[in-house]
Amino acid sequence: MTFRNISREALAGSVTLGLIFVAGYFLGKRKSSRMSISKSHCEGKNNPLLQYVLNHSMREHPVLKKLRLRTMEDSWSIMMVACEQSQFMANLAKLIKTKKALEIGVYTGYNTLNMALALPDDGVVVACDIKDDFPNIGKPFWKEAGVENKIDLRIQPALKTLDDLLKSGEAETFDFVFIDADKENYDNYFEKSLQLLRKGGIIAIDNVLWGGKVINPQADDIETVAIDKLNKKLHRDIRISLSMLTVGDGLTLAIKL
Repeated sequence: MTFRNISREALAGSVTLGLIFVAGYFLGKRKSSRMSISKSHCEGKNNPLLQYVLNHSMREHPVLKKLRLRTMEDSWSIMMVACEQSQFMANLAKLIKTKKALEIGVYTGYNTLNMALALPDDGVVVACDIKDDFPNIGKPFWKEAGVENKIDLRIQPALKTLDDLLKSGEAETFDFVFIDADKENYDNYFEKSLQLLRKGGIIAIDNVLWGGKVINPQADDIETVAIDKLNKKLHRDIRISLSMLTVGDGLTLAIKL
């Protein structure tokens, strides 16, 4: 059949299908470059199965809920730890009888509060952040919940705080560590935290899937490269036992052997 024998309608239809195919291809590539972050307060809000999980498992302290709702008013609320993930980590902390916890990256302190609530009366959370702007949002809620005495907030570079703890003889005295700060320093945070952690203690590392970008890290994407590098390192690390979970934006649990 020659080009002249093709009707205008058929030609138009073929062109339209071709445009749809091309558009779908590039939109698909664009979408797959960063997969949805399945936090319940982000894209997960539209996931009925995740909402079912929340409706049948969340046992949120009233003040904790108030802080979560206050944090949701902030334009950076995507940084908040998903409530289902925070509750899971608090339960882990209880399971291993945590008295001393370390949190690297506080934001508004939602997870800090959850951890403090999970600890015994003589427990402590050493909370590290670079600025007090966001933690100041959480402080009134820490006080309202009656756990402000359990939270030792250190406002300075987290690596300095970790070095200070090591210098003061606190190696192998922490039970639980949560890492959720600048990704470029994830490996440094892990190594120093491992020194501070007792045997049988847990290091929980957030954002290890990084919206799916770890599947194919771009060389100039420093954060993704750092996360992927740590993921690969931990998989080979004989000092720990390991699980990587698809909760939130990806959560790795490293148990010190």
